[in-house]
Amino acid sequence: MREQKRILHNGLKLLAITFLVSCGNPVNPPPPKFTAENQNAEKPTPPAPKPPPAPPPAPKTSLDELQTGKPAPASPLKDINFNFDSAALSDAARATLRGNADWLKANATARVQIEGHCDDRGAADYNMALGAKRAQAAMDYLATLGIAANRMSTISYGEEIPICKEQTEACWAQNRRDRFVVTAAK
Repeated sequence: MREQKRILHNGLKLLAITFLVSCGNPVNPPPPKFTAENQNAEKPTPPAPKPPPAPPPAPKTSLDELQTGKPAPASPLKDINFNFDSAALSDAARATLRGNADWLKANATARVQIEGHCDDRGAADYNMALGAKRAQAAMDYLATLGIAANRMSTISYGEEIPICKEQTEACWAQNRRDRFVVTAAK
């Protein structure tokens, strides 16, 4: 019996201690408000003015430019062109890519998006795949020239964004290209 009283007594002590600890300190009341009658309180500070809205980002990709109706800005990197139905790099394209690689090495924080484009002959899905192959070919060659892969990305626009709309061989040749868009630095 004594044993049970002692256990009950210890249990009540533990319960009381737990109750006191869990109650904690009461919440501090809020500071007094500044009024005409209570001028000793702190005056409220006016809210900080909102910063002016940031300007809209400048168009970067060919799609952005097409949507805004603005011409493509001049790029320090030169476009390359391809033969009909081909993603093979010509000697002229390789020379241009070497120049682009030199610029990218000199501007080590710059990133580039390589856009693959096609003329409007062929099915849309075929041209989309061909544009992707063209962009990848340029990216692979730039990588062999020492440009880190994490600084480059590719996208294909297929035949969707032509720079020339006439139905002539000279015009189609202009549309078979890779465009190099310098994006924000890391």
